[in-house]
Amino acid sequence: MASLSAEERTALRDAVTRLLADRSTEADVRRTMETARGYDEALWAQLAEMGVAGLVIEEAYGGAGAGPLELEAVMEAAGASLLCAPLLGSSVLAAALLQGLDDDEAKARLLPGLAGGTLIAAAALTGEAGSWSPEGVAVSASADGALSGHASYVIHGQNAGVLLVLAHAPDGLAAFEVAADAAGVSVAALPTFDHTLRLARITFDGARGRRLQGQAWPAAQAALDLALVALAGDQAGGAQRCLEFTVDYAKTRFQFGRAIGSFQAIKHMAADLLLESESAISAARNAAAKLADAAPDAEAAVALAAFACADAYAKTTADAVQMHGGIAFTWEHPAHLYLRRARSGAQLFGASNLHRERFLKALGA
Repeated sequence: MASLSAEERTALRDAVTRLLADRSTEADVRRTMETARGYDEALWAQLAEMGVAGLVIEEAYGGAGAGPLELEAVMEAAGASLLCAPLLGSSVLAAALLQGLDDDEAKARLLPGLAGGTLIAAAALTGEAGSWSPEGVAVSASADGALSGHASYVIHGQNAGVLLVLAHAPDGLAAFEVAADAAGVSVAALPTFDHTLRLARITFDGARGRRLQGQAWPAAQAALDLALVALAGDQAGGAQRCLEFTVDYAKTRFQFGRAIGSFQAIKHMAADLLLESESAISAARNAAAKLADAAPDAEAAVALAAFACADAYAKTTADAVQMHGGIAFTWEHPAHLYLRRARSGAQLFGASNLHRERFLKALGA
């Protein structure tokens, strides 16, 4: 898939939106997020058939060969529907990491399964500190490829068939391929505030890994940048959906004989919601465009989207809860689900202040 026009990207987003409107309703999300795996395998297979699972995977390996712009568009639809799936962890972060390395044999062996949705991969890139930096890697590798240490915040690590692990080898940081069921690998699910998210802590105790060719950290940083754009799209889509159902509620909820949307305070809050959601969409799409063009200021644009979209989503969901009143504080109301998604996403690849610091550094400040 070559880079699509704006109209084609809109059509792609709308196609995914239609599928998720049918298969990822609130009831579906609530049912799926409480299952052991945390995603609907039948829906995942349908998304794979549409090319979503292999969206950013090269066509030579069975993917669609799309780029950041198409990914961001699809993630807006995913965020709006609170999609429960290994899309971000396997199809974006792990797939991009593997493609950023120089190991053609591993690519030919693993990427077709990722593109087809039959294989789930997880990228183990950071330790307990969650710094998402070379210094934060907490796994070490011996000269013969035996791994020791642990990785944390591994997205869908408990569902993965293969792990892509960064480790400090004797000659520097390297990437390793490890079977999830290999001897010496222990996977423990981490509790999450957002029940639609699956995270794991993985311990390596002499586990054998196959070293992958290529420069590990540049590939990991490129994968993280793509994942940040994807997450920003998810957050922008979620913020937009919160705006929609909150405005609808303000139009239909009556107090003192008037729709609450006619009250001045509610009008001001609704205007703020519109500003936040539109700003998030602009930041996410701008970051995707800059990354797609390999623009000189792409790093700054990605960092800006990372904190701007996270903050906008957090504020939008918090205000949506307040505008709904007491009902939105209950677990039964959908605003609660979006609030949890917003709060967890704001910490997933580091807090907003970490991305603000990176933004300022990218600007030369």
